[in-house]
Amino acid sequence: MRLKLTVEYDGTEFCGWAAQPELRTVEKEVRAALAAVFPAYDKLAVAGRTDTGVHALRNVVSVDVEGGPPAARAAEALNAGLPDDVAVVAAEEAASDFHARHSARSRSYRYRIWRRRAPSPFEDKRSWWYPRPVDERRLADAADLLLGEHDFRAFTPTETQHEVFKRNVVRAQWHRRGDALEFEITADSFLRHMVRTLVGTMVELPPDQIAPLLEGRPRSEAGSTAPPWGLYLERVDY
Repeated sequence: MRLKLTVEYDGTEFCGWAAQPELRTVEKEVRAALAAVFPAYDKLAVAGRTDTGVHALRNVVSVDVEGGPPAARAAEALNAGLPDDVAVVAAEEAASDFHARHSARSRSYRYRIWRRRAPSPFEDKRSWWYPRPVDERRLADAADLLLGEHDFRAFTPTETQHEVFKRNVVRAQWHRRGDALEFEITADSFLRHMVRTLVGTMVELPPDQIAPLLEGRPRSEAGSTAPPWGLYLERVDY
């Protein structure tokens, strides 16, 4: 049976999604839970390979399992073996050709900036505390520039495994929610560090300096990369 698992986690204590020797990762915890529940599993794939410190509200995993509980009880069984900072919020049987990464049509991310003059202990490692002045109108204008297909190589590390840098952005908006300023973006897929570098660049540079960057300019011309703890993988659409 192929399972589709919807997973959420607080990325604070994880060295990202992908399993790495001697490091605590989300994948390692999920694999341990799968091994404890199912006699055998194979072909585990994830929609978003989040980096160190990045959170997920609804990441998606696909995996083939043998034996064990039915799909309706899989989430409860897996959660019994997962640590408190990871949870399977839904489990369902998927088509045999479903693949968490390759079947995805789009992914949505949210980046949270904490704007209060004083820091909050409840926002620590869950948002970027940035009390300095920010022109919110300028941020909105910069977000509008991102819509459509552009070459985003200026917003990913120079040393990269990516060969194609064009991405199609279908939604990009800033929202003020109380003391938080949140950037929400949806695209067909994302480059490594793309959202965080877009956020850092929009905070630092005016829109007229960002527009040329979307034509494939080098990374050195864009702004800083915002810290990982403000970033959330919000959802994956299929």
